[in-house]
Amino acid sequence: MSQCSHKHHDTLHGVHDHLNVTQRLSEAENICTSTGSRLTPLRKEVLELILNASGPVGAYDLLAKIKSDSDRPAAPPTVYRTLDFLLEQGLIHRLTSINAYIPCCHPREGHQAAFLICTECKIVKEASAQGLLQQLDVISSSDGFTAHHSIIEISGICQQCQNK
Repeated sequence: MSQCSHKHHDTLHGVHDHLNVTQRLSEAENICTSTGSRLTPLRKEVLELILNASGPVGAYDLLAKIKSDSDRPAAPPTVYRTLDFLLEQGLIHRLTSINAYIPCCHPREGHQAAFLICTECKIVKEASAQGLLQQLDVISSSDGFTAHHSIIEISGICQQCQNK
């Protein structure tokens, strides 16, 4: 497994902290190659836009940025297919509560995270949610329910915004 250059798997950290975009794009190429997939120019461009963003970014924001940076038109279905691919490869996360995308801090690890989303400044912080997800598995299995996917998002106001 590829290790992240920063060691904070279980600690709360900003999803855009310590990003080395060049290294992350190279790691993404390696992940795609290992799964028999390709990081096409559009996939790479969308991932790079998400990595370079200062916060969560929506699909239509990505579409507008792609159109302004290139001659080729990118249609919404193409961008959504690209985002689906990046999600399947574990390179990004989708925050459903705000319908936006952020980089995955630990690609390839298949980790489960909890996200703290500031409604004021839009900063997103991530922490491991393994213990919490184990509790959720107990709840779902008690009813014979098989969970396929869960994402934990907590909206509120971060400490910096509270101190303003």
